[in-house]
Amino acid sequence: MKKLIFAATLVLIFANFSLSNEANAQSNKEEVEFIQSIFGMEKKQAVAGFLNLPPSDPFWVLYDEYETQRKALGAERIKAIEDYAKVYSNMQDADFDKVVANMNSLRSKNDKLIDTYYKKIRKASGSKVAAQFYQIEEYILSEIRAAILGSLPFIGELD
Repeated sequence: MKKLIFAATLVLIFANFSLSNEANAQSNKEEVEFIQSIFGMEKKQAVAGFLNLPPSDPFWVLYDEYETQRKALGAERIKAIEDYAKVYSNMQDADFDKVVANMNSLRSKNDKLIDTYYKKIRKASGSKVAAQFYQIEEYILSEIRAAILGSLPFIGELD
C-alpha cells in the first residue's frame, strides 16, 4: 500500500512540476500518462492482494473498465490543477467560483463512478467483494485528495 501511495504522490509531484514547464506540454502529457500507468499497475497489485480473488473472477473485467474511466478522471484532475496554477497569482471572483465548481464536479464524478462499479461488482462477484472494492477505492481516493490539497497553496496564501 505504501508503494501505491508513493506512486500516486509521484503523479501529483510531476503534475505540479509540469505546471511551470508549459513549453513541453506534449512530453509532459506523455510522462503523466506513463506515471499514471505505473500507478495503475501498483494499484492493481494492491487491490489483488487485498481481495485475494482468482484471475478468472468477473471482478477483474469490471475493475479494468473502472480503471480506464478512473484514469480519465485523473487526467481531468491534473488539468484542473494546471488551470488553478495558471490563474493563481491573479485570481478573480469568477476564478474562485470555477476552482470550487471543478473540485465539486470531480468529486461527484469520482463518487458516481465508484458507486456505479460497486453495483456492477456486487451483481457479478457478490456483496463482500463489492464492499472491499468500495473500501479500498475510497481509502486510496482519500489519500490522493489529501496529497493534492497538501501540495497546493491555499487561496491567498502566497499573496
